[in-house]
Amino acid sequence: MANWLIVGLGNPGPEYAKTRHNMGFMLIDLLASRLQTQVKREECRSLVGRGEVDNQVIELAKPQTYMNLSGESVSCLVAKDNRSVEKLVVISDDLALPFGTMRIRPKGSHGGQNGLRSIIDCLKTQDFIRLRLGIQPEHPVGDVTRFVLDRFAKGDTETLEKILDESADAIETIVTDGVDAAMARFN
Repeated sequence: MANWLIVGLGNPGPEYAKTRHNMGFMLIDLLASRLQTQVKREECRSLVGRGEVDNQVIELAKPQTYMNLSGESVSCLVAKDNRSVEKLVVISDDLALPFGTMRIRPKGSHGGQNGLRSIIDCLKTQDFIRLRLGIQPEHPVGDVTRFVLDRFAKGDTETLEKILDESADAIETIVTDGVDAAMARFN
């Protein structure tokens, strides 16, 4: 039976560590902490760790290819033994969702998110689970690239911690009870 592969999107390096575009990496780090594992083994240009939820193996991955090339890493990871697109969950930030919200979908388009676009292009399918984390600004921004690569404001810390915690619960629900149950509970 295939293992779950949970991929958080982001950009490698300390300069990106706490930016809006790295919410996927932040959630992977929280899941690793909960599973008492580390995400540090190098595989397919990703850092990978392994844990268990409800006797199911979960592999956590943080592609190190930079956001726009995430598909290269993810397609390599999915092609390995004991992995499948059916048990792939991709975590990304989403400018169209209000900050502090999440959306789980069993499949769908990239919605303008370049990491998802790259994964869809490389896998040649949109049929994988995704968990999107809202980063929508309260006011219009002129430079979207700068906005997503900025760090969160100090006043956002509590909301950020809350949504990451809820999102970790959502990932665990996907693994234990399925995507439909997670959507019913968290969307």
